[in-house]
Amino acid sequence: MFWFMQGMCFLPTFLVIWSSSTFIISYIIALFRRDVDVVLPYISDTGATPPESCVFGFMSTVTAFAAFATMYAEYKFVERVHERTGAVSPCLNKVAFAFGIVSCVGMLLVATFQETTVMAVHDFGALLFFLSGVIYAVIQCVISYQGLPYGCSKFICHFRVFFAGLAALAVLPTIFCAIPVGTSKLHWDTNDKDYTLHIVSVACEWITTFSFVFFFLTYIREFQQFTLKLTANLMEYS
Repeated sequence: MFWFMQGMCFLPTFLVIWSSSTFIISYIIALFRRDVDVVLPYISDTGATPPESCVFGFMSTVTAFAAFATMYAEYKFVERVHERTGAVSPCLNKVAFAFGIVSCVGMLLVATFQETTVMAVHDFGALLFFLSGVIYAVIQCVISYQGLPYGCSKFICHFRVFFAGLAALAVLPTIFCAIPVGTSKLHWDTNDKDYTLHIVSVACEWITTFSFVFFFLTYIREFQQFTLKLTANLMEYS
């Protein structure tokens, strides 16, 4: 059996590969068509103009559902760990999953409402995605330490803290530097007003996004340890 077929390992593996491809492919297409600048466009800029907007929308939607499936599997795993060992707060597990769902909804809004068409909804979705995503990652770090030695190792816990901390530090400049600048401009020049704020915001956005990607990468080993089954129960009507 291949390593990615062990347990539920295929979920985070697919999520990491697909989400990375989403951002990279749309960037390459937009760059090839000269719809964005070579140096640090916003991720949303790479999906603002057809045909890359179609690719970005489709792949981001799949990413959102893959993220939800991965978060749900992690939620059920932690729930099972609590049932068998008493470790990990079930309330904390539910809160983390709730923030994960909100983050996925935010990604769907980003995917379906391009910044050049419905900017307010797009930006609202981005806020949901980034803020809820960071909170989810931070809570999952706490859960990981509570669940030791079950699930992941202490080494992996440290990695999760690193990526969650990196995302938390980067998300603030992403938001606050973008507020005075705006996000609807696709082409920038070094002499433009607020160019420095723009670069800081964009760089932090990419850092935050790939911090999420690497955070889910740490799930792979843990997901090899369990399976998740869906059962159907027939209801009898009198």
